Amino acid sequence: MDSFVLPIIDFDLYMRDKTTLAAINECKKTADALRDYGALLINNSGVKADDNSRFLDLLEDYFAQPLEAKLKDARPDVGFQVGVTPEFTEEPKCHKDIDCQKLISQIPVENRPLPTSGPDPKWRFFWRIGEIPKETKYPQLNADPVIPEAFKDIWPAIMNAWGSQMHRVVLGVAEMASVGFGMRADELPELTKNGPHLLAPTGSDLEKYGELGNIFAGFHYDLNFLTIHGKSRFPGLHIWPRNGGVKMQVRVPDGHLLVQAGKQFEWITGGEVKAGYHEVVVTENTIKAIEDTKNTRPDRPLWRISSTFFLHVASDKILQPLEPFKPNLSLYPPIFAGDQVKHELGLIELMK
Repeated sequence: MDSFVLPIIDFDLYMRDKTTLAAINECKKTADALRDYGALLINNSGVKADDNSRFLDLLEDYFAQPLEAKLKDARPDVGFQVGVTPEFTEEPKCHKDIDCQKLISQIPVENRPLPTSGPDPKWRFFWRIGEIPKETKYPQLNADPVIPEAFKDIWPAIMNAWGSQMHRVVLGVAEMASVGFGMRADELPELTKNGPHLLAPTGSDLEKYGELGNIFAGFHYDLNFLTIHGKSRFPGLHIWPRNGGVKMQVRVPDGHLLVQAGKQFEWITGGEVKAGYHEVVVTENTIKAIEDTKNTRPDRPLWRISSTFFLHVASDKILQPLEPFKPNLSLYPPIFAGDQVKHELGLIELMK
């Protein structure tokens, strides 16, 4: 397996002056990276590391609570699209998906994902960022937020501070992609206006599951438009660029954010950009980070938190290939984004 640094996009350069030739070139690099790898890194001096640290600390404390306290925050009636998703609830789609199994069979054995046999042992919390639409055909996907009782005085401020930064940056990446693909700068961001965007940290108990080779998130793609990640305190993310045969361990440098294309982005590009498959597992580097944490922060809960944000196309907008991308009605027929999301949630056992 290769250790790999993805293409790095100079987000700051673009935001300083969007009209320069250098800025336009960064937009083209963004489009190329999404097309060639399904993922990229951006440097961004405007994102505050202290806000990420407060966010990670809060989620470590939240997931370290007793089981009963966390289960009060679960909302299965809305497909767990707000509040907490308990461990062993979300099931990797590849268990049942013939196309995904075929894809895995085509990957060289040494680069295949680790085999899974059931639901993921990770927890997750969904916190809505941005405005909820006044009218929607998909109220389940646009539900009111859940505020954990033990953290009610600090939860909204910390979650919104970090989530709003992630939202702002990933919208900027969508704008850069628009320009890079020869579209209007606002075309892709406009699709996401009033979308069901989610700050979506996962929590994995390293005391219980922190052994080499354990799987926190089995081989999968993200169903949304674009996913952006801050730096986790514990590595373990593997990606397969362009769904190819090479498995790569991603390292996110300090001061950078990771962006991945989701299924909705694949849909609107007619497959020119592919949703990137990835997994999260316990690696040698994860073990080293666990030992370092035990030595340097022995009083802290030992949980792996992902600093994840999902940008969505608005539920009531139509997903279909846009110009300049070629239509492909057999694979990407017109569909409401809300219907696409509900279908995908059913495949991973979150919505019945």
